[in-house]
Amino acid sequence: MNFPFYIARRYLFSRKKHNAINVISAISVCGVALATMALVCTLSVFNGFQDTVADLFTEFDPELKVTVAEGKVFDAQEQRIQALRALPEVAVFTETLEENAMVQYKDRQTMVVLKGVEDNFRQLTKIDSILYGTGEFILHDSIVDYGVMGVELVSTLGTGIQFVDPLQVYVPKRNVKVNMANPSSSFNMEYLFSPGCVFAVNQQKYDSQYILVPLSFVRGLLDYSTEVSAIELKLKPGADVNAVKAKIQKSLGEGFVVRNRYEQQADVFKIMEIEKLVSYLFLTFILVIACFNVIGSLSMLILDKKEDVMTLRNLGADDRMISRVFLFEGCMISFCGAIIGIVFGLTLCFLQQTYGLITLGSSGDSFVIDAYPVSVHFGDVALVFITVLAVGFLSVWYPVRYLSKRLLK
Repeated sequence: MNFPFYIARRYLFSRKKHNAINVISAISVCGVALATMALVCTLSVFNGFQDTVADLFTEFDPELKVTVAEGKVFDAQEQRIQALRALPEVAVFTETLEENAMVQYKDRQTMVVLKGVEDNFRQLTKIDSILYGTGEFILHDSIVDYGVMGVELVSTLGTGIQFVDPLQVYVPKRNVKVNMANPSSSFNMEYLFSPGCVFAVNQQKYDSQYILVPLSFVRGLLDYSTEVSAIELKLKPGADVNAVKAKIQKSLGEGFVVRNRYEQQADVFKIMEIEKLVSYLFLTFILVIACFNVIGSLSMLILDKKEDVMTLRNLGADDRMISRVFLFEGCMISFCGAIIGIVFGLTLCFLQQTYGLITLGSSGDSFVIDAYPVSVHFGDVALVFITVLAVGFLSVWYPVRYLSKRLLK
């Protein structure tokens, strides 16, 4: 066994001459453990929020989305686009077309995003799981076209879930100048009816702006024939999303962009990653402050062990070996604090996952979830452990060298 490590272990775990040093060492371990526990819990909560947001988007966003690199629309009948239907990994292939429009219901008006989809949109996403109302998801019948609106948009227009009067939809005509004498003649106008249900993604971007309508309805308003703004794909179970994405990107070339679910919502997840990084840095700074207790504990221990140091010197130990004894002591305090903090942090995360001890608000508040979500990632736990050890070593390395030279001179 390494001799300096053996002596350091004896100093840490054996009874010390003065009780004050015991207390200071215990406080040092507790300080590092609390900072470590805070890191584990905070990073796990951020992971939980990311997973929750990802689940919400999963109900509405496709696994893969193909868009044009430049411009808004492209021809869906192009051979290399239609070739995607034949890929063995693709389970559902659907064409979509999005465009801004103005809608009017009675005396209320607002701007919306029309998303034209095909009838297989129900197979592409889990839209049925976020529908509310007595009706069902239907886009058209032999007589009229239907529009499934976001729940906040229904409130803005005051239509109610099952509105009787039709919703008027206005889109500017293509390549037509606005006639100031008769502005209405410069717009295409169509009617939408209610299928008796609305969707709620619990994301304002969708709930307050989007209306799901038939693809043919949007093409008619825009005077398009085969144009689309995106091809949305659902893969077969077991398919590797990233591998299929790379395969499609290679076949389509640089003129198209293929995005997975996270890349479709890159702004949201990037903000959450930045928040997670900032929290990690702040808590690491708190960890650095907690390590100052370790320096105090080591200085007291060095003073207490002057006689032992003299004995070690008489036995042939040099200053470097003696410094290593107290350096190992500081590292062991950090190591024990890291292990204890990780164990307590994982325990708290388990209790939060199981029982929801810390809630987001009272029972009357309208939150998507009742308690703070928690998701423990092994990579984050490993990062915390390495961070604690690195900060602990760096915080005691120079002070130990300085103190051992000055106090033991």
